[in-house]
Order: sequence, then C-alpha cells, then structure tokens
Amino acid sequence: MTRSVVVAAHPDDEILWLSSAMAQAKPVVLCYGAPFGRPEKAEARAKAVAALKLPHLVNLAIPESGSRLLVDWQNPVLTPTGIAIASPEAQTRYDANFTILVEKLRPILAGAVDVYTHNPWGEYGHPEHIQTYRAVEALQKEQGFTIWFSNYMAPLTVPLIRALGSTPLWAEKRVAVPDVRLARRLRAIYLRHRVWTWSLWHRWPATETFYAQTPGGREGWHSFEGETLVDVTKLRWWQGDGAARMIV
Repeated sequence: MTRSVVVAAHPDDEILWLSSAMAQAKPVVLCYGAPFGRPEKAEARAKAVAALKLPHLVNLAIPESGSRLLVDWQNPVLTPTGIAIASPEAQTRYDANFTILVEKLRPILAGAVDVYTHNPWGEYGHPEHIQTYRAVEALQKEQGFTIWFSNYMAPLTVPLIRALGSTPLWAEKRVAVPDVRLARRLRAIYLRHRVWTWSLWHRWPATETFYAQTPGGREGWHSFEGETLVDVTKLRWWQGDGAARMIV
C-alpha cells in the first residue's frame, strides 16, 4: 500500500491547506505546539488537538519560535533552516527548532512514498510553514519520498514565489478537491477550544492544485510561469473562488 503522510506546521494548518490529502494520510503530523509568548494557549491547543480524534495523528508539540512577524518580505532570504529572521534571539530559536523538527520527523517519514506539506513560500508567508517544508525537503534527500505542496499564496509572498518559480520547481501536478466536510468539522473543534488561528469567514476553494517534487534531481522539472495560484486573503469574503485565482 502506498504510504502517504501529511506534515502541517500548526494545528489547523492541516485542514486549511492540506484537507484533500487527509483521508489517505497515515499519519497526519502536527509540528508546533505552544504559541510563543502565550502560555495560556498551550493547554487549550493541546486539548483541541486531542479532541480531533483523528486516527494516526502525531502531535510533536514543538514550542513555536516567535518568528511570525520577523521576516523582511521585501527582501526575503532563504536559509538552510527556512528563512532569515530579523531578530537574533528569534533566529536562534528558529534554527534550534529546525534541528529538533528534522530529528523528530526522520523516523515518522521513514518508508513514506508521498509527503504532503507546506509550500516553499509558506502559503501566506509564515516562517514556520517554510521551515516545515525545508525540514521535509532535507529528509527527502535521505529517504527518497515525493514532496507535494499546494498552490495557496498571498500578495506578501509573490516576490519569493517569483524568485523560486523562475527556476525548475515541480515535476508534475494534480488538481484536488478540498475535504470541506472534514475541514468544517475540525474547525468547529478548534473554535470551541478558542485556538482557531484563521479567518472566521474562510471559504475553501472549489479546487486546489498540488505540485510534486520528485527525488533524484530536477531534470525535466517546470518553472511556475503561467501557473494559477489561490490568494488566501481573498477566500475570506467571496462566495466563489474565481476572484481568488491569479496567474504568476
């Protein structure tokens, strides 16, 4: 049987960006736990994750690094651990988390064929999303699975998308339908525990696209020129998702 794994940075990321991959995933991995500087939320988030009652759920609960708003998005610089953080203290925490994350993911991803995770620009620009992708990418070199990431983005991340997408970035792609029923059920649990981190008015698009990065080099891969991405900032209000689609 093909072994598929979902690796999401924070609780609720799994249903915002990866819901269509959840049904086949064994396991679903959530990476970060205690919100930085908000210890009162750590217990609530842990209780929410426990209440999800997802089979094959792994909650690593690594404390967040506090890097969320500390990236220069006018001049983003990717690093081996993710992206440059504009605070030495936060950068130290961020770098330490990368080492922890790789070590914790290594045995979990062993034997995986397909790993679904965040995209290289972190969807709307979260440095811990980027770090999660980079940790998975590092382990791909050891273990040889295929990485799949989605086409979600935000205006903030366009410069990084264009920089990354000007070079070969994907080998194949497929269109998927978000599992809105599952996503709404789990969102209700996060809301009940007051740890939902996204817009209350979020609407999942009719379709999402996943891009594959296969192991063994980039020969024959494609750039992102002309690809259609989904602007997550516009999924808050529109009944449909046509207004949220843009071509890079």
